[in-house]
Amino acid sequence: MNPWTEDKVKTKGPDRGPMLIISGQRDHTVPHAISYATYKKQRRNHDVTELVEIPDRGHALTIDHGWREVADTALAFVQRFVSGERRQVRSDAD
Repeated sequence: MNPWTEDKVKTKGPDRGPMLIISGQRDHTVPHAISYATYKKQRRNHDVTELVEIPDRGHALTIDHGWREVADTALAFVQRFVSGERRQVRSDAD
């Protein structure tokens, strides 16, 4: 990554919605320290920023075993901020 690039993330964007950062405890590609640094920077925003670390998981959170736990974590986060709408979650039988 180039720290001098012109591409920047606006950490105080007034129109940014809630942000969930999901980290794998055993992720060596993007270790927890990087996820936590991102969280610290993003939490300055006026909207909600949360960090969740999934135990015993590596970098491929959404394609390895246990992906449903990651998906459920993200879905629960999104559902907290959806106003007045009910979403039906698919069951294993679907």
